[in-house]
Amino acid sequence: MKAGSRPAHTVRRAALVAAGILAAALFAIGIGLFADLPTFGLDYRYLLNRAGIDLSEGSTIALEEGLPGFARFGPEMANWQALLAGLFNNLKIIVVALVASTLLGTLVGVALLSRNALVRALSFGYVELIRNTPLLVQLVFWYFAIILSFPPVSAAIDLYGWLIVSRRGISFPGLSVVESGWLSIILAACVLVLVCWYLWRRPGPGRLPIALLSFGALIAAIPIVGSPVELSFPVVKRFSVAGGIGLSAELTGMLLALVVFTAAYIAEIIRGVILSVPRGQSEAAQALGLSNRHTMQDVILPQVYRVVLPALSNQYVSLAKNTSLGIAIGYPDLFNVSGTIANQTGRNFESILLVMLAYLLVSWTIIGGTSAINAALRRRA
Repeated sequence: MKAGSRPAHTVRRAALVAAGILAAALFAIGIGLFADLPTFGLDYRYLLNRAGIDLSEGSTIALEEGLPGFARFGPEMANWQALLAGLFNNLKIIVVALVASTLLGTLVGVALLSRNALVRALSFGYVELIRNTPLLVQLVFWYFAIILSFPPVSAAIDLYGWLIVSRRGISFPGLSVVESGWLSIILAACVLVLVCWYLWRRPGPGRLPIALLSFGALIAAIPIVGSPVELSFPVVKRFSVAGGIGLSAELTGMLLALVVFTAAYIAEIIRGVILSVPRGQSEAAQALGLSNRHTMQDVILPQVYRVVLPALSNQYVSLAKNTSLGIAIGYPDLFNVSGTIANQTGRNFESILLVMLAYLLVSWTIIGGTSAINAALRRRA
């Protein structure tokens, strides 16, 4: 041990004490802010009042026959249900954009190192263009210049019912849950989680038969208990599109802008980490007869994702916070809905505090999730 250095357990104990003090301080501040202190005049009873507003899209928690469930938000619901609808709209974008931007960013990051000069130049131009223009400008471009230039619903682009594009948004086939099908879905999800956990904990060649047997049992049970879902195709009506999965114009614009913007930064991160992998790894793989694709897929990328997750978590948090820009195109996200409620009730300070707390919890969840995945990958390595 070097002179002046502290033992590892002492450093960990000090870090835990500091984290405990910080958590206690944040808890005390939260209690003070939400305790209706007369000094600030805080009052959150307005959340129980009737909202009286309508949202273009969004589901919230509602009581149906005494049981909680999801229902489309309506003006007769309370303010807290409107805020939940806005939060759920944010979460939809975050989940889809995280996956899509990671896939696109990885593809572009690998393309930046391609031996094909055209592919490399196009990838470089994409990254430089996107990273050097503001996200708000790109969001306005995608929504007003691209999506709103699509034909109206009466003249929508219909690709044999598999994809319908209009200025109202994009629709494609999807699975809809039949009546009383949620119980079967929950049970199947629990079985899949247990199987995946077992396979994760048990390495070895016997994992494939177990996985195939489990999935085969679930498929064989469908004729017995009935399918909990059914395939629904979109159909063009006079003024709208019915059936399938529909993405509104605002939601489509938000997804396009966030995915394209975040993927450009992820591509640069992936490129830098790939270059940091020792060149001997690629040379050894090529000496074993692996092609460039298999070398990247089986040798380089597995090492990349073991060290890149901490950097990616920063981009994921930024993506989650950038969803607040939906107010620029009228998307009913949490920030937009809270502003409308604050204007009606005059409770601006309380509304801002709730929005800040929601974004803080979402950010902490993303950081905690990526940290857990990173720790699991390092343990397996």
